[in-house]
Amino acid sequence: MGRIDRLTNLTEKEELLWQDRKRYLGLPISFTVYSFSANKFYYKRGIFNVTSEEILLYRVLDLTFKQSVWQKIFGVGSVILTTADKSTPVMEIKNIKTPDRVRKALSTLVEQRRDEKRVTGKEMFGAAGMFHEHGDLEGVDLDGDGIIDVH
Repeated sequence: MGRIDRLTNLTEKEELLWQDRKRYLGLPISFTVYSFSANKFYYKRGIFNVTSEEILLYRVLDLTFKQSVWQKIFGVGSVILTTADKSTPVMEIKNIKTPDRVRKALSTLVEQRRDEKRVTGKEMFGAAGMFHEHGDLEGVDLDGDGIIDVH
């Protein structure tokens, strides 16, 4: 047998818990694939020019389920991830089957990963850029007058 180098050990794929394609008229006929493992969310788009993104689940700040009338007719919906990831602050998982079930599963995994990493809400808001380097609020209307207070 061949020798496994160190890079191969680092690049072994995690077991996927869920995978689906973006659907048109309820059919998985696109080249956009969404998936997640216990630790990461993956997004891959394209056939010739491929774009790939991965988001650590503990960096997800909010999950939203969205379903229009047309999506409901075709049995699909969307889940929107708001993250503390700099390159992808908002990821919309469009036109997938059982979107509410996917949102609930992701929510459970996100909470488990945060507990494992001991990440608190304050740390996540700091990661999302809402706090200044010194802990001051930046870009937030503190007194409700419609004017953002700058220190």
